[in-house]
Amino acid sequence: MSKNIGHLTGRKGITENLFEELGIIAERQGTVPAEEINRLAEDFLIGKANVYGSVTFYDFLRPENQGKKVYVCNGTACMTAGTQEALTEKLASHFQAEEIGTMCCLGRCHENNAFNYAGQNYSGEAIQQIAEIKSGRHSIVDQYHVASHGAQILTAPFPGVQVYYELLKNALEKTPDELLAEIKTSGLRGRGGAGFPTGLKLESCKNTPGSQKFIVCNADEGDPGAYSDRYIMEQRPHSLLLGMILSGYIIGADTGVLYIRGEYPESIQVVADAIEAIHQAGYLGENILGSGFSFYFKVIKAQGAYICGEETALLNSIEGQRPEVRTRPPYPTQQGLFNLPTVVNNVESLANLPFILAKGGAAFAAIGRGRSTGTKLLCFDGHFNRPGLYEVDMGTPLRIAIDELAGGFRHEIKAMHIGGPLGGLVPVHKIDDLTVDFESFAQNGFLLGHGSIVCIPQDFPLIEYLEHLFEFTAHESCGKCFPCRLGSTRGAELLAKARQGNYQINRVLFNDLIETMEIGSLCALGGGLPLPVKNALKYFENELKPYFS
Repeated sequence: MSKNIGHLTGRKGITENLFEELGIIAERQGTVPAEEINRLAEDFLIGKANVYGSVTFYDFLRPENQGKKVYVCNGTACMTAGTQEALTEKLASHFQAEEIGTMCCLGRCHENNAFNYAGQNYSGEAIQQIAEIKSGRHSIVDQYHVASHGAQILTAPFPGVQVYYELLKNALEKTPDELLAEIKTSGLRGRGGAGFPTGLKLESCKNTPGSQKFIVCNADEGDPGAYSDRYIMEQRPHSLLLGMILSGYIIGADTGVLYIRGEYPESIQVVADAIEAIHQAGYLGENILGSGFSFYFKVIKAQGAYICGEETALLNSIEGQRPEVRTRPPYPTQQGLFNLPTVVNNVESLANLPFILAKGGAAFAAIGRGRSTGTKLLCFDGHFNRPGLYEVDMGTPLRIAIDELAGGFRHEIKAMHIGGPLGGLVPVHKIDDLTVDFESFAQNGFLLGHGSIVCIPQDFPLIEYLEHLFEFTAHESCGKCFPCRLGSTRGAELLAKARQGNYQINRVLFNDLIETMEIGSLCALGGGLPLPVKNALKYFENELKPYFS
């Protein structure tokens, strides 16, 4: 059925987009009313139930959020920082209770106290100026440390549009096969978490026949603790845009779709402005620089769903469907957006391509260690002395990143959750065993993932943290597969019962539950949650022992 819907919603192409229409209506009316659901169903020739299913899934479309004026970040980093309860109390003196909602996560993990008002994000000390913010007299841009250790690829100074896009002119004088060879030589692996070789993905789509192909940028950076994609979009947008244009040239795509999370309103605006700048400069549109190659961008604002970070759920979302995970094969490179060949890559992956094609694949491969080539962006939360974003060569000792770049911990920390909610829970005594690369983390039973780091203070109960992870998964699950949908809910219930009362969880049954999720879930949301849970049970057995039998 979903394949048929993809064909139907794709009849109008990407310019007239069902998902975008839903967002526009909700922004104007607070939700998508029944009469609009009926109209869009008839317009796109799909069932009313399908449109209703989409509307009621997304945080920013569903009727429950109608009338909300301010949103408090309920992300993991803000939770462990302990800032949000007091923040909510201060907001309550300016807004009615029914006007206050929640968002996860705003990417302000470096200073917490994060909230969204009137389409803008605020954090840190901004709450002290809430009266001025409400009156429209105050706008605050967040600041965080940015530095590098080793090569500068993604944090290098931007030389200006004309100089930077000379690379495009040079690249269009080469064949797609020549450019693809350089990317394969570089060894670049996806920076969104999975670490799949980028060159192989491009090659697969390039070799798949199709009347139209797409480059889709997964900018739905939802991992609490992560703001590296936000950094690229807001401070180095041309690295991303040029990476997408070059990818399009390689695979034969004329359209790039940027799916940017709605929780990043500033990113959406900066990217849109950058697109307009390169269009005016002649590096975008029809017959770019007389090469015969044409390329266009479409920016789509996401509507609040963590599961859209999974590439097939993201494609269903763009099509206006519920963002349910697709079974594979076929893979997106063969049958992706509107059932056409599609490459989906995350922001950081695409932003590396200009360096590779400017300096050569061998130069990129010379940075890093083993199969983990190039650099990696790491994000440090507010529990560090110098929270911020740091670029390090792959293979850099984690201790250097923590102590020399982030300045060490501000107070006693017992563990770091690295790589998002599905990443590994790393006890502090394991820091010296790890280097920043895929292999080191995997060999030690963790996951580098997106490179986000959320700290768990010594006095924060791990049982409460694990309950939070299960609740997060239950809320964000697409619901398609039973192990994730039911397992996350049952896990949250068990942990809450053990934490709140005189009850112990049967360890054998609990192990069965997380094993079922791990091997039976369709995607990494349900399948990845068991990793930090297992880490916690292994390294913090004494703390958790009272809750299990």
